[in-house]
Amino acid sequence: MEIVVRPLTKSDWNSVSKIYQEGINTGIATFETKVPNWQQWDAKYVSVCRLVALVKTSVVGFAVLSPVSKRHVYKGVAEVSVYVSKAFKGNHIGETLLKKLIEESEASGFWTLQASIFSENIASINLHLKCGFRVIGIREKVGQLNGKWYDNHFLERRSSKID
Repeated sequence: MEIVVRPLTKSDWNSVSKIYQEGINTGIATFETKVPNWQQWDAKYVSVCRLVALVKTSVVGFAVLSPVSKRHVYKGVAEVSVYVSKAFKGNHIGETLLKKLIEESEASGFWTLQASIFSENIASINLHLKCGFRVIGIREKVGQLNGKWYDNHFLERRSSKID
């Protein structure tokens, strides 16, 4: 299966929003409970390093960065979000997206990427570990969703290209 990764554009929003809804539906991908509109989503994520994965002509996954702070000292630190359509899980799409996101983030001056992943989301934790992230802690009962408390594994990846 050939996976093509290219920049995410507004015209991808219909597909991206459906994949995001699939993530919401799992109950272990995000604390969000509904998909925002394009303007809200667009404002949340860094304008660079937005990627989609395509199989043939279909968007089957996306990866984006969100700032961790508005403070200038943290301009090179971002949080990673990677989502893959449930119909395409297990095809290395997440790995392909995350590796390309790392490459693009370093080219854009990011020195630290972090991820906060539900502890139950073992596949996502393993994906990040495979791509050079390390667990730096577990945030216990960090958030509540549908009346249940969830722990999050907190992972980070430091760039070896940026001092």
